[in-house]
Amino acid sequence: MSLGGADLSRYDTWLAWLTDRLSGDADVRCAWVGGSAVTGGWDDFSDLDVEVLTRAGRAAAVHDDLVAAAEREVGLDHVWRLPEATYPDGRQSFWHPQPHAGALGEPVVLLDVHVSDLSDEHRVLDPRRHGRPRVLHDPDGLVEVRELPVPRDVVDEALDQLAQRRGTAEWLVNRAIVREEWAEAVELHLRFGLHPLVRLLRLEHCPERHDYGLRYLRRDLPPAVADAVEGMLPGRGSSGDLLDLELTARLFAWTDVQLARVRALRR
Repeated sequence: MSLGGADLSRYDTWLAWLTDRLSGDADVRCAWVGGSAVTGGWDDFSDLDVEVLTRAGRAAAVHDDLVAAAEREVGLDHVWRLPEATYPDGRQSFWHPQPHAGALGEPVVLLDVHVSDLSDEHRVLDPRRHGRPRVLHDPDGLVEVRELPVPRDVVDEALDQLAQRRGTAEWLVNRAIVREEWAEAVELHLRFGLHPLVRLLRLEHCPERHDYGLRYLRRDLPPAVADAVEGMLPGRGSSGDLLDLELTARLFAWTDVQLARVRALRR
């Protein structure tokens, strides 16, 4: 099966099974394939992202029934179920038909299945974030694709927090470096240095995906910007150490410039 240039043929058995199973469940209102299969970047190592929406209050039961049926009827080596508290209105699990998908010794077959109660929040998809879904089941035409505004209050709060913690962030990172606590330094550098900078860059270049973190940088940012971000990774400083104060100085200076730029763009 080909979808928007993506060759999904290694998932044909699963797509056929899911379509049949979901269309036969009265609690399932709609379902579709999303992720890289429809947004781009699909390759031999991609998983299949499946979204399922159910009648109110039935998401957990539908999810558990679906996992049990998949294990019984198609076969799974193992399943990772996210904690029930992860989503108040649903469940998510990763299905592994292969025992060692992470070894990448063969094309990956791995399914990310997310089941939620039906709501406008879930059924209305912004194509800039989610691509155009490949619908598996939608008898009532519930799946809607349209561009949505970026919530201004969410972005304003994020900018305010980034600005407030700027000084604390630099202190945390640099303190770990001068103490030569390298594991701590790397974690803090990514968490308090690089992630905030990338969010600011996303707010300029792809605000609809401002919360996507370090993933998809080469899809979402201009090539020169993505290169510069990777130049801020640990090991890219001038001293030869894992991290150094020269690298963090450049990172936080860029953060200051980008914060001012985003604020100006949003006036």
